[in-house]
Amino acid sequence: MLYLLPTPLADGTAPQVLPPQVVAAVAELPYFLVENLRTARRFVKEVAPHRVIEQIRFELIDKDSTPAQVKAALAPLLAGNLAAGVLSEAGCPGIADPGAALAQEAHRLGLVVRPLVGPSSILLALMGSGLNGQRFAFHGYLPIEKAGRLAALKALEKDAARLDQSQLFIETPYRNDQLLSDLLTHLQPATRLCVAADLTAPTEYLRTLPVAEWRRLPELPALHKRPAVFALGR
Repeated sequence: MLYLLPTPLADGTAPQVLPPQVVAAVAELPYFLVENLRTARRFVKEVAPHRVIEQIRFELIDKDSTPAQVKAALAPLLAGNLAAGVLSEAGCPGIADPGAALAQEAHRLGLVVRPLVGPSSILLALMGSGLNGQRFAFHGYLPIEKAGRLAALKALEKDAARLDQSQLFIETPYRNDQLLSDLLTHLQPATRLCVAADLTAPTEYLRTLPVAEWRRLPELPALHKRPAVFALGR
């Protein structure tokens, strides 16, 4: 069996955001397939302090892992009555995350895949945005090059208006302030923009306003190096 185990979005929030089912799985599973070894070991020790990390098997599966490596990582589950847990660096495995490749291969191999409940920055941003939760799309990172990024923003804005579909995307945290500047400079005044940063943390910021109102704010949120999700809607 392959468990997909959500992890906290913010440091020190595990007791508040993880349900007992996740905690129980982390306390018992002998094998973890993880996006980041250091983060995963620290998380397991935080949630299950009684466990001896050296006695647990961790296998790195990230965005650079090959299909052969994914298959090899799942091989022990076929060899016997063994269960494993997938750990993302933050949030829900498989949602904008390399854990999707593990779930896909597990289905191909006939393994049981069990996703557990937990925090997702994408869903939390959508929930709190007030934008359309019936029709939405997540686009990951926009192009780094400015012309490509602006073209992508215009296309997303057009789809948000034409389809009444919320458009969600993210940026590398140290480029958040520049992205917000581009959004306020190039989007139409009536387009609604949601900025959701540090979700579930004490410093959480979540606000949705028409672009025209964002432009009138006396001070914009400082987003540098803060994990954030952006969303557009009509």
